[in-house]
Amino acid sequence: MPVPVLTFFNNKGGVGKTSLVYHLGWMLSDLGYNVLACDLDPQANLTAAFLDEERLESLWDEGANATTPDATIFECVKPLMQVGDLRYPLLQQVNRQLMIHGNISLIPGDLSLAGFEDTLAAEWPNALDSTNLYRPFRILTAFSTIMQYAAVQADAAIILADIGPNLGAINRSALIATDYVVVPLGADLFSLQGLRNLGPTLQRWRQDWQRRRDNWSEPDFALPAGGMQPIGYVVQQHSVRLSRPVRAYDKWVNRMPREYASNLLENADGPYAATPQEDTENALATMKHYRSLVPMAQERRKPIFKLTTADGAFGSHAAAVVDARADFRTLAEKIIARINLVPAAGEYHASSTQMGTD
Repeated sequence: MPVPVLTFFNNKGGVGKTSLVYHLGWMLSDLGYNVLACDLDPQANLTAAFLDEERLESLWDEGANATTPDATIFECVKPLMQVGDLRYPLLQQVNRQLMIHGNISLIPGDLSLAGFEDTLAAEWPNALDSTNLYRPFRILTAFSTIMQYAAVQADAAIILADIGPNLGAINRSALIATDYVVVPLGADLFSLQGLRNLGPTLQRWRQDWQRRRDNWSEPDFALPAGGMQPIGYVVQQHSVRLSRPVRAYDKWVNRMPREYASNLLENADGPYAATPQEDTENALATMKHYRSLVPMAQERRKPIFKLTTADGAFGSHAAAVVDARADFRTLAEKIIARINLVPAAGEYHASSTQMGTD
């Protein structure tokens, strides 16, 4: 049975998408799940969050010099751009010293992945041909094949995919591999417009992929379902400024329940919740920025809820660490419930156990 793939996606950037993937991965690990993180964003920000600069330099240099040609996601798909077949990834293990129960494995990103866009775009219409379907489907499902193979190697219970803020061919293939979608939002007009673009796009991609699946009646390998099921949205407070009137924030954030339901769920009639706080059906969380903790956590290369007094988190910072842990744990547990995620054999699910902050 395929391992479920969860993707955070909005074609509007700057909404904290990568930070959510990073922190959710750590929290799911703390709750006892083995997690596979896959960086499918050509900007490779998730990889930079997990790995220090020395490991990044070694990783990308080795990939470029073909010493370990499967070191990044691009090196795995690069042969498909010529006449070869995909390669399987050499997984990177995230800092085990910070682990409590589960673990996190990473398929690293690569800035060169942008070069795969044209290959994916060219093969999309070819999947509707009447002959020679193996190669177009092999290319279009490369991300899915690589992630599912890696999940088995990592004994992962869930795959978290990070993708860029656009509606291009790379993201289309990433969404083909996706079972569940969480939409990060800011409280602004751009996030509102992002929802209006995202809903019809997911619907079209879902339908177009089903047509291609139906076209290959007897596939030579397993094809992903391409469910792309939206399970909720997360409102980020990154855009809130002290100088900004509260009314300006409320103007945009309180329109999100309606826009999400009408565009992502095709609910044109309502009723709609008046605010995200009242939207118990679709709002997963309203996340604080934790602005003062971000540089501290980035410097120590750990999630903000794992900062300790030894890292400089004392006083109000220590209280914010506790709040962050509670916020991300609540988000993780809501996602677990919505996708019916069951811990893999031998894992520890700490749903009723208080985890320490040291």
